[in-house]
Amino acid sequence: MEEKTDKQLYKEFLLGNKNSFEEIVIRYKDTIIYFIQRYVKSMDIAEDLAQDVFVYILVNKRSYKFEYSLKTYLYTIAKSKALNYIKREKKIVKLDEMQCEDLDELEEKVFKNERADNLKKCIKRLRIEYQNAIYLADIEELSYKEIGHILRKTESNVKVLIHRARKNLEKLIKEEEYKYEN
Repeated sequence: MEEKTDKQLYKEFLLGNKNSFEEIVIRYKDTIIYFIQRYVKSMDIAEDLAQDVFVYILVNKRSYKFEYSLKTYLYTIAKSKALNYIKREKKIVKLDEMQCEDLDELEEKVFKNERADNLKKCIKRLRIEYQNAIYLADIEELSYKEIGHILRKTESNVKVLIHRARKNLEKLIKEEEYKYEN
């Protein structure tokens, strides 16, 4: 049995199939939580905001127009929920405030080997804007257009952002490898 596409599931959801909505939630819940957590620095808050994303979809199901992929639409809503939370709480997002225990728990699903652990450490040292660009491009494998929509940047700005993020990451990895060798 072939797995249904996001658009097929969403169309079934629009026709009243609750199982299709549940499948969408199952597909994206963890990655949406992980994405939001990078902004709000709290796993509990990220889980609550992710739930808000899916409640928004449930209540406003006709808002999705299929112009972008469902994944892009969900990440756009997630980013909006996270930024609204930050504004309400008047918090400044700083990388070193991150709750590493919670982040490590989710990241272990993505980073499986020793080299990946080094990569993870280096990514955490990047600016949040670079972290998100790398996450959306390399982990979620979104197009530049989709990333631009989520981050509200032009495609050329996204290309530059990702290029700079990767260059910075490469420099940090080389520094880590040098420390490890010496």
